[in-house]
Amino acid sequence: MSNTPSSAPVVRRTERRTLALLVGVYIVDYVDRVMIATALPMIGAEFGLSKTSQGLVVSAFAIAYLIGQMPGGLLADRVGARPLLVISLVAWSVFTAATGLAPGLVVLLALRALFGLAQALFPGASFKALGERTTQAARSRGAGLMLASNSIGAGLGPLLVAPLVVATGWRHTFWIIAAGGLIVGVALWRLLPPPLPRELTEPEDHIAPVAVPVSRVLRDGLVLRYAAMFACFNMVAYGMITWVPSYLVEAKGLSLVSAGVATAIPQLVNAVAVVLGGWLMSRWFDQRVRWLVVPALVASAVLLVAMLLPDSATGFTVLQTVAMFTSGLATIGIVGLPLRVLPRDLVGSAMGLVNTGGQLAGVLAPLVMGWLADHVGFGAAFGFLAVTTLAAAAISLTTRATKVDLTAPALVG
Repeated sequence: MSNTPSSAPVVRRTERRTLALLVGVYIVDYVDRVMIATALPMIGAEFGLSKTSQGLVVSAFAIAYLIGQMPGGLLADRVGARPLLVISLVAWSVFTAATGLAPGLVVLLALRALFGLAQALFPGASFKALGERTTQAARSRGAGLMLASNSIGAGLGPLLVAPLVVATGWRHTFWIIAAGGLIVGVALWRLLPPPLPRELTEPEDHIAPVAVPVSRVLRDGLVLRYAAMFACFNMVAYGMITWVPSYLVEAKGLSLVSAGVATAIPQLVNAVAVVLGGWLMSRWFDQRVRWLVVPALVASAVLLVAMLLPDSATGFTVLQTVAMFTSGLATIGIVGLPLRVLPRDLVGSAMGLVNTGGQLAGVLAPLVMGWLADHVGFGAAFGFLAVTTLAAAAISLTTRATKVDLTAPALVG
């Protein structure tokens, strides 16, 4: 048998190295992704862009990233995790560097879209790599760490990028960060361990896949509900990443470096909350997810409104940090719920749809908030996040954690 005491150290070493590499690359992923928001005030001033146009720059990435989600998962199954991970990282690093050469808005939009397509290859390949190199018992913990690393990258991004933008300009900053991504790509290719034997990564009662057309998944009412809940929930993440730096610079008068530090704190605290929320789920709320998710989201929505009341940037950041903390507690309950109730053999295609819903937030939040900031003010823009957070709470409150049978007739709605 492969699962012998002598193989246990190999399994643990494979799991730890795989998780360390994937978490590291996800941090690089998010640093590259959020750096545009830190540089946006300078880019907007150089190109003469309105807030709506600046939001479009961020949404160009998100649209391409959304479109590439399901094709990226299919490619991971066909070509394997290792080559696709490296191809994705190298490609997005190349487009990051090219962003520093953009002469105007049209080229910038095209480069951000290509950047989004390159990064869209990564999630499917990363979860495939996780599935091939971890046991079932370690997989949920690994997925939680990967989710937390997103917030770590989003927090570290402004800390790294803001001083570079001030010292070297926004164009040189994109070239420097891109070089770091290429180095990480080489490390990933050389250090990612081979997959574990299949009997260690799949349960003993594994059954053959059930043939269900993709159209059946797309029409299932409960799967669509999960996708809508993730879309509403993810508005906060994309909205904060995109517009908090500009708000602190323009409305609160902070320097770009100070705004970078203030932006980083809530994101790093959110990463801690994601891990804590996963522990609370496993400890007390595994069978009553809504008891954790709904109060956390309602509290977060209240704080998103309250954070606009203080006159000082410090007051804003403190309340934003608490809002991001309470929101982070709900993350595993929202993203992990579909994994608990979807059939094992159909979780890939169904989660592709759910994640597509989550990435829809990346398209809408920057654009809607940019338009509101232009025509009404930043108060309305951040109020939009409070409304969508309450919408996610309402969907969670009315969604039962029942098993989804995708082989039965679809019930839409």
